[in-house]
Amino acid sequence: MAASASSAAAAAAAPRSSPENDSSAAKTARRNRVLSSKLYFDVPPTKVPVIYSSSYDIAFFGIEKLHPFDSSKWGRICQFLIADGVLVKNLIVEPMEASEEDLLVVHSKSYLDSLKSSLTVSIIMEVPPVSLLPNFLVQQKALSPFRKQVGGTIMAGKLAKERGWAINVGGGFHHCSADKGGGFCAYADISLCIHFAFIRLNISRVMIIDLDAHQGNGHERDFSNDGRVFILDMFNAGIYPHDYEARRYIDYKVEIVSGTTTNTYLKKLDKALEAAGNMFDAELLVYNAGTDILDGDPLGMLKISPDGVIQRDEKVFRFAKEKKIPIVMVTSGGYMKSSARVIADSIVNLSKKRLIDLGGSAL
Repeated sequence: MAASASSAAAAAAAPRSSPENDSSAAKTARRNRVLSSKLYFDVPPTKVPVIYSSSYDIAFFGIEKLHPFDSSKWGRICQFLIADGVLVKNLIVEPMEASEEDLLVVHSKSYLDSLKSSLTVSIIMEVPPVSLLPNFLVQQKALSPFRKQVGGTIMAGKLAKERGWAINVGGGFHHCSADKGGGFCAYADISLCIHFAFIRLNISRVMIIDLDAHQGNGHERDFSNDGRVFILDMFNAGIYPHDYEARRYIDYKVEIVSGTTTNTYLKKLDKALEAAGNMFDAELLVYNAGTDILDGDPLGMLKISPDGVIQRDEKVFRFAKEKKIPIVMVTSGGYMKSSARVIADSIVNLSKKRLIDLGGSAL
C-alpha cells in the first residue's frame, strides 16, 4: 500500500537537522578529502554526460553467475546504444576509480578494512564461493569494478550541474551505508556523490528519488538526520531488506505490494512526484532507476512492463526538467538479461523526447 499524503507529510515534517553528530575534525577531514580528490575532472563539451568504463563489468571466473544480477549489464547497455546509432563510443565519459581517501568521505576506516576479508565481501555480494578466493583477486575482480562505478556516480554529479543531466550507466548501490554493505552493494556511491556535491558544487538541497524495487536503506541511514537531503522511496515493502529503522528516515514513502501492475505503479508515481515537488525545493536530483521492477524479475516481484519502465524514467526526467533541477541517473538493480535492452530503450526515449541530448551539447 502507498503511504497516504498525510502520513508522508508528517514524516517530512519530522525534525531533521544538519549532521550535528559529525565532529568539527571529521567535517574538516571530509572537506579536505573531497577538495583533494581527482574524481572531478574537466570534460570537453563535445563529450556527452553518459559515464561508463569497460572496467564496470565483472568477470569472476564464472562465479558471478551464481548471483542473479547480470554483471555484464552495464556494457551491454552501451553496446545497444552504440548499435542503435544514438551514442558514439568516443563521446562516452570514462570515470576515475575511487581511492580509499575518496571512500573515506563517507565510509569508516573499519568498514573499508573489513572488505579485506573475502568472507565479508562474499556476504555482501551474496556469492558464498567468493569467500574461498584470495582477497587480492576479490579486490581486482569485484571491488575495483565497484570503485570505478562509484567514481562514475560522483562524476555524474559534476556533469549534471554543468549540463543539466548525467547518466552513470552503473552505480546505484543503495543498500550500502557508511558502516555496512549488503545486497550486492559494497560502497555507498549515492551518499558519496551527494557529499561531493555539497562541498564542490555549492549545493545544499538534494532530492533522492529511489525507484528500485527494493528499499534504499543505505542512503536512508546515511542521511537519517540531514535536512539537506529529501528522500522519495517507492519500493516493494515485502522483500529485502526489511529495514524498518531506515524506513523512518524516508520523507515520502510509497510502499507497494508484490504483483503491482504498470498502471497502478505509474499512478502512484505521479502522485509521489507531485507531492515531493511541493514539499522540497531541490538543487540536485539523484535518481536510482532500478529495473528490478520489471515483470518476471526474480527478486523485485512486481509486474511492470518494459514500456512502463520507459514511462517511469520519462516522468522523472520530465519532473526534473520542469523543476529545472539537474538530474543524475544511476541504473541500480535489475536481475534479468532483458534489463539492459530496456534501459537502452529508455535512454533512446529520453533522447527522442528531448529530455537529454546525446549529441554532445548541453541542455
